[in-house]
Amino acid sequence: MRPAFLLLSLAVWLVPQPALAASLDGAAMTWPWTLPFAAMLLSIATGPLLFATIWHHHYGKIAFGWSVIALGAVAMVYGAPAAAAAFVHAVFAEYLSFIVLLFALYVVAGGILVTGNLRGTPPVNTALLAIGTLMASMVGTTGAAMILIRPLLKANRDRKHNVHTVVFFIILVANIGGALSPLGDPPLFVGFLRGVDFFWPAQHLWLQTAIVAAPVLVAFFILDAFYCRKEMPPDPHMPVSLHIRGKINFALIALIIATLLGTAMWRPGITFEIYGTEMALQNMVRDAALVLLALASLWLTPHEHREANGFSFEPIREVAKLFAGIFITIIPVVAMLQAGRAGPFAWLFAVVEPDGTPHEVAFFWLTGTLSAFLDNAPTYLVFFELAGGDAVTLMGPFAGTLAAISMGAVYMGALTYIGNAPNFMVKAIAEERGIKMPSFFGYLFWAALILVPLFLLLTLLPIVPLLKSS
Repeated sequence: MRPAFLLLSLAVWLVPQPALAASLDGAAMTWPWTLPFAAMLLSIATGPLLFATIWHHHYGKIAFGWSVIALGAVAMVYGAPAAAAAFVHAVFAEYLSFIVLLFALYVVAGGILVTGNLRGTPPVNTALLAIGTLMASMVGTTGAAMILIRPLLKANRDRKHNVHTVVFFIILVANIGGALSPLGDPPLFVGFLRGVDFFWPAQHLWLQTAIVAAPVLVAFFILDAFYCRKEMPPDPHMPVSLHIRGKINFALIALIIATLLGTAMWRPGITFEIYGTEMALQNMVRDAALVLLALASLWLTPHEHREANGFSFEPIREVAKLFAGIFITIIPVVAMLQAGRAGPFAWLFAVVEPDGTPHEVAFFWLTGTLSAFLDNAPTYLVFFELAGGDAVTLMGPFAGTLAAISMGAVYMGALTYIGNAPNFMVKAIAEERGIKMPSFFGYLFWAALILVPLFLLLTLLPIVPLLKSS
């Protein structure tokens, strides 16, 4: 994938610079433009199930192929400069910050080694899931997932039934727990970059998050206790102990948070243009600092800690390649969405009255449903813009709409493996440890069975103003 990506990037620089930044006419596009993106999603869904060997060896090439088809179609219709400008914008304005933050959290969290004697009993497993859910908004869903997934798998290595543990872990730690800060989940980070206050999600979404997370934890405990009774009970005399090594990485996580906050407040007003895409200096400094912190973690953490963790770069490599394909093939889809009422997705604008008043419940379900299949970060951005795109207004008179968009993107990102990047990482790590994870559609079925009733509760419960500003 890396040589192919470099070749594609080289091709961009060989295209003559346009006088003005090229844009795609989403209003003139029709449904065939969605086919490369649909094919990308279908490949992710069916590849591991129907042609597992080919997929695991060539998923990067498959993602690259669909990306070339999408950009080639743009080049044929709108010209090579427009395709190049669209590629540069997708990579440098959207994908780069997304993957750099994930990479930094993955590497830094991978240097934290949790050891000890943990027995995979229902109370211990439930406690680990609860701790991970609380951690997710502080160290990110990626960070919390990478810190706790390996100790959880180790604690349950002798359990016959452990797939459900990973499924609930993805739902809680890799998604729902990240709803309370921009560091927690990529969509909220996108909102933070667009001007939403860092502490706004915690102030407005804590009750909703508790209403979703608490029943899921209870359901897990009941299910895990049921399976545990059917298996050989763990040794009750085994002492339970817990040790944490690589603590320097907690300081590095604090520096990651400080970097995000600092660069958000620092506005030097300096920008650089890369083929029609403006890059703000503070964003470039932020991404560079995150990479340096990841490298510092590799340098400061004893190698044996990562070895004991079973740390490898394959999960983040898989996420990087597949999400690169998603961000590129989604270019025409985003253009059609941005065309608004004049585009092929005009039906989506039923969520906004002609006078601009939003339907909050519709925002919640549409943002969430599309987030499960389109990746929740760009979907959040589309609906953020659809609701007006002004952070001050969305945090004030339209706070309920911003809450609906945020909840939909974060919570329903748990419905599929592609809804949120850490979902894929956890799945890959579990499979590396020999756990046979559900297929794409199998996971979708179980996640929907667990979560959809709770989402209905959020929209129907009359005693709590879940989708209203507070």
